[in-house]
Formats: sequence, C-alpha cells, structure tokens
Amino acid sequence: MYTEKVMDHFTNPRNMGEIENAKGVGTVGNAKCGDIMRMYLDIDDDGIIQDVKFKTFGCGAAVATSSMATELVKGKTVQEALEVTNKAVCEALDGLPPVKVHCSLLAEEAIHAALWDYAQKKGITIEGLKPPVADIDELHDHGDEEEY
Repeated sequence: MYTEKVMDHFTNPRNMGEIENAKGVGTVGNAKCGDIMRMYLDIDDDGIIQDVKFKTFGCGAAVATSSMATELVKGKTVQEALEVTNKAVCEALDGLPPVKVHCSLLAEEAIHAALWDYAQKKGITIEGLKPPVADIDELHDHGDEEEY
C-alpha cells in the first residue's frame, strides 16, 4: 500500500519538532480525517529557509508528507518554497494511495501558511501567496483524488 520512501519518512521522520522564535509558523488541518500539521520556518535576511521543522498529528501518510515537505523546502528561497506543490511531495515519496493524497495537500498548505505568517511578520508581500485556510477542505474537493 505505501512505498518504501513513505514508510521510511514515517518511521524516521526528518526535521520533526519545533523552532523557537520561528520566522514563520503555519497550522492547517483536515476536519474530515482529523489530521493537523504545523510547520515552522527559520528564514534568514536573504529569504533563504535555513531550518524547517514540523509537528503533525495524524496518520503515517501525514507524518511522511510533512517530513518530505521539510526536506523539499530546506535551503530554498521563499519563492522556491512557495512553488512546492502537493504533487511534488507525492512524487518525492514515490506516490501515495488515492485516499491519502489529501495528506500532501496538508503539507503544501502548511508551507504556505508558514510563509504567510512570515510575510505578515515582516510586512512584505510574497508574489503568488494567498491567505491560508484553517481546513484544507475549504480549498479542495477530495471525493475522487488522483493517485500520484
């Protein structure tokens, strides 16, 4: 059911924890499944993500997608992090079952929510960044998700 990479990121999550005084913190959830994901970003003066951590309450796929998402944004610019999609997270994990694709949407939205918090704190606009939602079901219909 799960790929080797998903199992590896679930059993050995990367970047789990929190960053004290993070430059950006974003929390998103999914009311339907109960998953909650919080992403912490430490961004330097040049807009480079120096460190990223996460805390996730949810299933193995939610933990794995959180872990992979942190790996995909660490060391990237704010703009590059904004471009990390749920599809990129799924592909980096060698796929997710269709019923778990919403976990990758959580990861994408948690990154965006943390970037939004960072932009608000800095008083800046990040081109292409939209205000976050608390529940990803406000954004997407998960009735028949694709398998990635």
